[in-house]
Amino acid sequence: MNQYLKQSLMGMLIGGIAGLGMSTSLMAQSDKAAQEDPALKIYRASATKVNDLVHTKLDVRFDYAKRYLYGKAWITLKPHFYATDSLTLDAKGMDIKEVAVVKAGKNSPLKYSYDSLQLHIALDKSYKATESYIIYISYTAKPDELKVKGSAAISDAKGLYFINPDGKDPKKPTQIWTQGETESSSAWFPTIDKTNQKCTQELSMTVEKKYVTLSNGKLVSQKNNADGTRTDTWKMDLPHSPYLFMMAVGDYAIVKDTWRGKEVNYYVEKPYEKYAKNIFGNTPEMLTFYSKILGYDYPWVKYSQITGRDYVSGAMENTTATLHGEFMQKTDRELLDNNNYNESVIAHELFHHWFGDLATAESWSNLTVNESFADYSEYLWLEHKYGKDAADEHSLEATQSYMSMVQYSGDKDLVRFHYRDREDMFDQITYQKGGRILHMLRNAIGDSAFFKSLNVYLKTNAFKATEAHQLRLAVEEVTGRDMNWFFNEWYFGKGFPQLDISYKYNEAAKTVTVILQQIQKEDKVWHIPMAIDIYAGGKTERHNIFMENRVDSFTYSYNTKPDLVNVDADKVVLAKIDDHRAFSTYAFQYAHAPNYMDRHIAIDEAADAQATNPEAVKLLVLALKDKYHGLRTYAIGKLNMGNEAVKSAALPVLLELAKQDPSSLTRAAALQQLGELKDPAYASLFEAATKEKSYGVAAAGLEGLATLDLDKAYNIAKTLESDTRGKLVNAIAGVYARKGNPADVDFVATKFDETSGQDKLNAAFDYLGFLSKVNNTAAVIKGVDQVKAMTVQFNNSQVSTYISNWMQEISKAKSQEATAVSGDNREALYKQADYFKKTSEEIKKTIR
Repeated sequence: MNQYLKQSLMGMLIGGIAGLGMSTSLMAQSDKAAQEDPALKIYRASATKVNDLVHTKLDVRFDYAKRYLYGKAWITLKPHFYATDSLTLDAKGMDIKEVAVVKAGKNSPLKYSYDSLQLHIALDKSYKATESYIIYISYTAKPDELKVKGSAAISDAKGLYFINPDGKDPKKPTQIWTQGETESSSAWFPTIDKTNQKCTQELSMTVEKKYVTLSNGKLVSQKNNADGTRTDTWKMDLPHSPYLFMMAVGDYAIVKDTWRGKEVNYYVEKPYEKYAKNIFGNTPEMLTFYSKILGYDYPWVKYSQITGRDYVSGAMENTTATLHGEFMQKTDRELLDNNNYNESVIAHELFHHWFGDLATAESWSNLTVNESFADYSEYLWLEHKYGKDAADEHSLEATQSYMSMVQYSGDKDLVRFHYRDREDMFDQITYQKGGRILHMLRNAIGDSAFFKSLNVYLKTNAFKATEAHQLRLAVEEVTGRDMNWFFNEWYFGKGFPQLDISYKYNEAAKTVTVILQQIQKEDKVWHIPMAIDIYAGGKTERHNIFMENRVDSFTYSYNTKPDLVNVDADKVVLAKIDDHRAFSTYAFQYAHAPNYMDRHIAIDEAADAQATNPEAVKLLVLALKDKYHGLRTYAIGKLNMGNEAVKSAALPVLLELAKQDPSSLTRAAALQQLGELKDPAYASLFEAATKEKSYGVAAAGLEGLATLDLDKAYNIAKTLESDTRGKLVNAIAGVYARKGNPADVDFVATKFDETSGQDKLNAAFDYLGFLSKVNNTAAVIKGVDQVKAMTVQFNNSQVSTYISNWMQEISKAKSQEATAVSGDNREALYKQADYFKKTSEEIKKTIR
């Protein structure tokens, strides 16, 4: 599963609140209540296996009006080891019509009890582990009547979703899709809903002929029925866990691809049919790449990807049939600004088909063996396809996401057996931190050993349930090394080291001593393998070290005094690092050290020194021409154009970047910097940018023009309304907010209404930002109501908390603004402030 919601939530909060000039104090949450939570004292063991699933056969049809599923299930099971005369199945919120054991083709009724969550069945006899049996159940699933909660990563948990089933919303297609993770498959079919269960599967769906269907495995038959419906049967011959079962129904275009004779299909809404290959087209190459590096070919019969409206998570790796949120559907214009995000999601879900679907976490406590690997697969793909700079940029963003979470919410173990709710495991520790730990492991043992270890792990644990220790054993088998130190500190512990690095040069002895100190407050001392590269006399000498004490020092001889001593030369250690050295070493590092992070760190140092150090200015200007667009863009954002020396040196390069850089992201960043200058000389440049294909570039051009000629920007914005998405919507909204024409408010409100799924969360923060700037009471009331309705749709306590808190901040800002004006304006602002406050309190009352 991709963690799109949680990442976008944190990013929008930090970026959006800062953009509004509001305090980030609303992000801080006390951990005291969490520490006292009795749920944290519960040991979350792997589910005990009394009976094992062997095969699940389902026959389902749908009642769109009632939002019901009418189902028949034939479940083949056998005792795990001990003989048993009873069976417990998970079955959430169903009407159970019949329960029977199937013998000689006949159903014999069984006694059972049902508490709306579990079905307790008395079997007809005691079965031994060598005996299998088939249970038949006739049932009705009623997901919309099920009272369940989701998480920050999975905003709902009712398992089965009817989208616009009555067709009343002309802007939304009619769809059905399922979401099984974590334990929601049992909301649409009875099963043992645990990760350590696996079985084969057959699913028959009866639907209207106009719809297509998708499920796990292969489509083995399609039968037209006398009532005008059609029954599609999908068959899965390899075992997988119940949370990976899926089905989807809708009016999709199917764009076909292939890989080594296997079907690779892309299901998209018909307006996106012509863009499907642009969105998903690298999937066959990914299949080849991952099969090669793992030494284990993609094991399943096909690979399909489908989008779902109003999807409750980023994406889900249902075996052979990944479901993506509708954010995946982008036009060619949108993809220009996507910076490989879509591909990272696609890579993540595909890699799960080895790590998660083939070898599956035996419990949510060990979710790392699913999600940390899928997170790291994003790095692997970007490195392969777009180069190490792109991968390292992605890794830095992941590290920052994890560090931000720690700052605001505290740290936890990667493998943890105590948590309030299994949904809590889907966090930046399991994903981003886990991915960085795997990167460290790869660096510590080398590429060949790392990928061979993954191969051994997969071959040993294929179609089984696994835990992190089995990964450790695979690494030890390959390397011949004891790896407990690494796993105990990183996988079975929490936190990260804080390193203080200093240097002592002895000119007489011609030695340099590198002093490494671990200054973290915790008593824990980390064992850290890393490289130190010494650059001297035009040569580079590498020293591999192993830090194992609170303070370690390493002394090296030299003939020529080093230009640079580069500690953690590969830039892989997950740590906070304070490195004490002269600026000249950073200038040398930017020019000569090979990695993205070497240059990124040097740019940061130059940004801090640009006010007083001419060499820092030179470095920043050099970085504007960096080979990687991400660092060009980053350097642009670090320029202090209010400093005349910086402006004089950077301006010619900045203008060229704005006009012709190959990256739309870099062009947009350059235009934004130029816009801050408010120089009429650039008006024609900004106006030309509004005609660019990239929404991001057009947005930056419009914003720049608005600082110079609001009326012209307003008129251009009107012409752009018909084809606008993403950042361009925000730019137009900003122009409209400044212009203050009440008639334009409908555009922003309509764009928010048109957004759905998890993209609506990002849009909500943009919308609130817009409402914070306009003095239009009717618009504010309408907009606040729209955002409130969104929180009901998401049904997520974290989303509601942040929205509520932000509304409180806007209320305070509106009240303060009111004190500076008089008359009707003052009265209107106070009314708006009161409405923000009132709605914030209403949302807060809904938080569980």
